[in-house]
Amino acid sequence: MIVHCPHCGKQLKLGDKIRETVRQLEPGRRIKIKCAHCAVPFGLDKSMEQAAPSSERSGVGPKPADNRRVKPPSPPDTEWLKDGSFEEKEVIEDIPRALILMPDMPGRDEVVKAAGGVGYRVELAYTSEEAIDKMLFVNYAAVFLHSRFEPGGIASGKFHQFMRSMNMSRRRYIFYVLVGEQLKTLYDLQALSSSVNLVVNDADIPFIATVLKKVIPEYEALFGPLMEELRLAGK
Repeated sequence: MIVHCPHCGKQLKLGDKIRETVRQLEPGRRIKIKCAHCAVPFGLDKSMEQAAPSSERSGVGPKPADNRRVKPPSPPDTEWLKDGSFEEKEVIEDIPRALILMPDMPGRDEVVKAAGGVGYRVELAYTSEEAIDKMLFVNYAAVFLHSRFEPGGIASGKFHQFMRSMNMSRRRYIFYVLVGEQLKTLYDLQALSSSVNLVVNDADIPFIATVLKKVIPEYEALFGPLMEELRLAGK
């Protein structure tokens, strides 16, 4: 899949993982990628994948009507062999990831599906230690934590305390969602007091896809420009 950056106009070749993620997006949803040339992020949606030439998607080039009338291409330019210089084609794999920490419960599959539906590449963690290890090596764009993931709930949970003590230079880029039976969906005051961005009640898990589609664009519109300025300022 080949696209052009809307900012610098350079051609970008996208890997199979991004292509598959774009194909699975729901109508109207986008994923954000960063241009490998100008480093400015932009959105990709399903229409861009569908607009790609059929030869690119199938891997089969167009067949000429009459091979006898086709002029063969010129030999490739090999001047670069003398000094070994050439322009490498960069492949973008900057798909935002989401980490989900939930006990084995029916609602977990719905949360995984909803997170994937808004453009995240989803990963699961089964213990707080595993989750913290993942967080040390991967910059997740979103984290979903269920209040029953650890014994004792979030009050004494290692992972939630890890998130609360995280340096803000990293924490502000993570959309942190807390799910539990004691929470009131979309209650901002409860989210603030819990040091998360969104709270969702267990009873509303079947509607979490709708909640994310509403809240994430609002979150990006409100904080996106501010976080970009802070990033450029090195904060």
